[in-house]
Amino acid sequence: LIILTSNLGSQYLSNLEEGQDVESVEPQVMDVVKAHFRPEFLNRLDEIVLFHRLGQEHMGPIVEIQIERVQKLLKDRKIVLELTDAAKRWLGRVGYDPVYGARPLKRAVQRYLQDPLAEKLLAGEVPDGSTVKIDDGDGALTFAVT
Repeated sequence: LIILTSNLGSQYLSNLEEGQDVESVEPQVMDVVKAHFRPEFLNRLDEIVLFHRLGQEHMGPIVEIQIERVQKLLKDRKIVLELTDAAKRWLGRVGYDPVYGARPLKRAVQRYLQDPLAEKLLAGEVPDGSTVKIDDGDGALTFAVT
């Protein structure tokens, strides 16, 4: 089983009203797909599925997955991350795009969480076994090490 994702035809999906069904723009999206890929490739695909646009309200669980990914990187050093709900909401807002959904979230986590944390680790500000409390500090994440 191979799953491929693409933003082909996303301009049609981004113009959908809230709650409007994706099937209403499926012909336009499929025209873009057919213009982009050779028929030989398309004939080998068993199915093409159009997903409903991801809403801001869906970001919470996706933020949790990304935080767990970062936490696993710190496991060997016994460093624990504790993000407040406000920090998680902030990452969800910064990492959300109406057209691309949660795709920008990974970059937001890298830029606003992992990179500053790595700088603190390299500077010796986060010793092994510590807990890092992360909060929304008025438009940026704040880090408190205990």
